[in-house]
Amino acid sequence: MGILTVLLDTHIFLWWLFGDPRLPDGIRRYVENRDHEIFISAASVWEIATKYRLGKLPEAENVAKHIPAWIERAGFQSMAITVEHAQLAGAWNIAHRDPFDRMLAAQAKQERIPLATVDKDLQLFPIETVGEIQITGKTR
Repeated sequence: MGILTVLLDTHIFLWWLFGDPRLPDGIRRYVENRDHEIFISAASVWEIATKYRLGKLPEAENVAKHIPAWIERAGFQSMAITVEHAQLAGAWNIAHRDPFDRMLAAQAKQERIPLATVDKDLQLFPIETVGEIQITGKTR
C-alpha cells in the first residue's frame, strides 16, 4: 500500500496549528498519523501572509512571519504551484471567486489527492473533499 496523502485547506492548517476545536476529529486523527503525507500549498502560504498583512489574521502573526518553518515543524510537505495548476484554476468555469480556493481545488484535482476542508463552496469543484467524514485517503 502506498502513502496516504491529503492537501489541507488553509483554515484546516491554521486550526491544526492553533489546536482549534473546530478542527473535525476525523481530520485531526488523520493528520496525527505520521504514516500519512500531508501537503500545504504555496497558495495557503500566500493566503496566510496576505490576510495577515490586511489585518484579517492578527492572531497568526508568528505563523504568518515564518510559515515555511511552521510547515516543517508540523512534519508536513510543501506543494509548489505549477503552470498546470494555475491554468486549471483560472480556466474552470465555476462560480467561485476566491483565487486561493480555486488554486487549492486545481492542485487537489491535478495531484489526485483529497482536499481536507469544511468549506462547502469547494464542493462546486470536481474534486474529492473530506471534512466531517472519516478520511480514507488516496495512495500515491
